[in-house]
Amino acid sequence: MDFTSWLSLVAVCVLGAISPGPSLAVILRVSISQSALHGVCAGLAHGLGIGFWAFLTLQGLAVVIEQYQQAFSVLTILGGLYLAWLGVKSLRYAGKGQDEKVEAVKSSYWESIRDGLMVALMNPKIALFFLALFSQLVDSEMTAIMKIQFWTTVVAIDSGWYILVALLLAGGPVLLWLRRNIVWVDRVMGCLLILIGLKVVIG
Repeated sequence: MDFTSWLSLVAVCVLGAISPGPSLAVILRVSISQSALHGVCAGLAHGLGIGFWAFLTLQGLAVVIEQYQQAFSVLTILGGLYLAWLGVKSLRYAGKGQDEKVEAVKSSYWESIRDGLMVALMNPKIALFFLALFSQLVDSEMTAIMKIQFWTTVVAIDSGWYILVALLLAGGPVLLWLRRNIVWVDRVMGCLLILIGLKVVIG
């Protein structure tokens, strides 16, 4: 995997990780209602859940690429359109996630791990996201080491972001700033996803 492809993977994964949604709501709930360490446990588990989807997508795409070249070309275009659609959705609903409420409940570390893992595993949109992303970066000659690099990058970025949320953002000044500027955060992410998607479709 060349450095440019890796940077593309990092950029899109970071955008996907920081995008407000049910995962962020769960990690915030765990961190605020329990403790930062509970949030770290949930964040690590969420990263492994994301890694599960990434692994399945990598394995499946290798077969598609090798046996169905035309289908893969269509998949590539659909992937670009999907990324652009995510961008449009981010622009359309900019700021709508900031009113998400969190509920304080007592739980063990294992329950925090369960919450973080399940919110990832029970979200099929994650599979579509990786299908769109990997269709731009994976080829039929990708080695096992390259796949491990992809998988490790995905898990590290996702886990790292939610650990950061648990340690620094829960109740801190950064979270307050993000909430005050959530409309612009959503708009910037939306524009970037649209540009990436259009670049893929246009070629």
